[in-house]
This record gives sequence, structure tokens and C-alpha cells, in this order.
Amino acid sequence: MQDVQYRGFKDRVVWVTGSSRGIGAAIARAFARHGARVAVHGRDAEAAGAVCRQIEEAGGRALAVLGELTSFAEVDALRGRVERELGPIEILVANAGGGHAPPGPIEELSEAGWHVSIDGNLTSTFLTLKSVLPGMKQRRAGNIITVSSAAGRRPNPRSPIAYAAAKAGLCLLTGRGHAGR
Repeated sequence: MQDVQYRGFKDRVVWVTGSSRGIGAAIARAFARHGARVAVHGRDAEAAGAVCRQIEEAGGRALAVLGELTSFAEVDALRGRVERELGPIEILVANAGGGHAPPGPIEELSEAGWHVSIDGNLTSTFLTLKSVLPGMKQRRAGNIITVSSAAGRRPNPRSPIAYAAAKAGLCLLTGRGHAGR
């Protein structure tokens, strides 16, 4: 029954941001196992290459795309490369992000820590959507999955507040209403 359920991924082009390790790597490998052509994204060439090799050794097709997602020009160049080498992006998994500032009270959070967390978790998703959506709209097809966190719904005074704010912002950015739902 599982093969029938996932047949729709055969030869589909999937871009998983932040997929050179962790949850993103597992997502990329899962799509590849079900026949998708996967763009593995990260900033670490060795880590992204390792995920691509794992996919290819299992019989899948993968492409490593390396770069920052906090510059629209760089995001758009990455998208262009994926589409030139694998085909139009049919599924985007906006997974890139992470905890970039330590937990603590807001008055102890540095301005730099705030910006790095917001950019790495929220701005990166915004720019990736901004780059991928026009093609999906033109083709009248595509799926976008954004990866958030429970931290966006339940921050506390000792949580990484910038991370929580960015993850709550994803709910608003993607039209899912407020983060508390």
C-alpha cells in the first residue's frame, strides 16, 4: 500500500532547503526513496555531498546546491540551477533554519543574535518562497511545505525568543493564521 501512496513522487523535482544534515537530510532521503529528483541544499559542501551520495547509492538522483538563503539574488540563482539541472521545482520543503542565539531574557539578546535568528529562520523562507512561487503559479502546479516549530506557539522567558518569533512568523507568512492555532 505504501508504494501506491507515494507513486506521485516519481520523477518529481523537490528542493529541500537546509537538507545537508538532520531533519532536512532525512526529508531529502525520504523523497528520493520514493522516486523524486532531489536538490539537497546547505552551506557545507562536504555534508551536502554526503547526503547526495547516500541518495545516489540507493538508486536516486540528487543535486547539491550550496549557498546562503538570506540574499534574494543568491536564492534565485540556486533555484535557477535546480531548475536547469533537474527541471521545474514541483515541491519545495522550506526547512532551513535553526537556533542561532542562546535562550535567555529578551533584554540579554544581542541585536546581532536577533538578526541572525530572524534571517536564518524567517527571511530565508520568505526569499525562497518569493523565488519559487512565480514558476509554480505560471505552471499552476506545485506544493510548498514549511517547517516550523512548537517554539513558535509556546515561547517562554528562557526560550530562544528570536527563534520562537521567527517560527511564529512562518505561520503568518504562509497564511496559516496566528501561531497559536
